Amino acid sequence: MNYSKSSSEDMPRPRKAQNDAAPANGSSNRSSSEEAQLLALTTDRRHFSLIRTLHMADFITLLNGLCGLMSIFSSLRYCLGDSNDYSNLWLAIAFTPFGLFFDFMDGKVARLRKKSSLMGQELDSLADLVSFGVAPSCCAFAIGFRTAVDNAVLVYFALCGLSRLARFNVTVAYLPKDKSGKSKYFEGTPIPTTLSLVFLMAYWVYQKWILDDLPYGIIGPGTWYAVHPAVGLFFVSGCAMISKSLHIPKI
Repeated sequence: MNYSKSSSEDMPRPRKAQNDAAPANGSSNRSSSEEAQLLALTTDRRHFSLIRTLHMADFITLLNGLCGLMSIFSSLRYCLGDSNDYSNLWLAIAFTPFGLFFDFMDGKVARLRKKSSLMGQELDSLADLVSFGVAPSCCAFAIGFRTAVDNAVLVYFALCGLSRLARFNVTVAYLPKDKSGKSKYFEGTPIPTTLSLVFLMAYWVYQKWILDDLPYGIIGPGTWYAVHPAVGLFFVSGCAMISKSLHIPKI
């Protein structure tokens, strides 16, 4: 988490950029605050010591992860219930925008309170993976992308989101910066852009274009290679997230 994050960003709170490369002896250029947080995480033996190290912004980040999990559970409930009752499906779709709201607010709160934590840096990426990677995949499965090939594409989509977040955390300190010190662009599309697929699925649910009525039908029904062409949207989204050449300017 980084409280200097711009309010227009909807990406994970990045690690603080280092002014210089890490010394050859392996020591890092951590601030005294970061060293204190690391010491507390590794040596504090009190009950609930992990909770004690979290800041308000970190709890907001956890709400992002909560929204993703609730979306997943709602998708599962729809799969186990009456396919003509869309209430759980609508809940699965509705929870993801709330995840984006909390993803936006954690950085705002951290900046206003001028407090960040080492845990927050990792929590943000993990919460984004659940809310914008795994949850949309589960929602897609629920509405009808259930063949073996469909599932392979959805797994690819989620793993691309995972890889994209990991690359961002590793490389953010080395991306070209503007005069204010912010990175000039994102490499690949930010993972919250997968909400565009969620909104598209919401339209399909509204039109009742789900299960056997998915747009563009199915190729090879009853075979091992059966696939819904519309699942290709998730494949394209996954490729866009891990693209090295696709640079998205920061606003």
